[in-house]
Amino acid sequence: MLKKNVGSIDRALRIILGLTLLAGLFLNSNGTYSWLYLIGVIPLFTGLMAYCPLYSILGLSTCSLKK
Repeated sequence: MLKKNVGSIDRALRIILGLTLLAGLFLNSNGTYSWLYLIGVIPLFTGLMAYCPLYSILGLSTCSLKK
């Protein structure tokens, strides 16, 4: 199981960013570089899973500390 390393605010921002980018893909589907909107899958996935592989590599975490 993956250890959660994305906090609630970070998670919400990632989901909003991911959904916004994916919406841009559908709203601007005829653009030259519209396929770049697919990058929105990454923040959406990491937000939904509450796990960021890059944070693990760098040793970062935005989760609150449990006492």
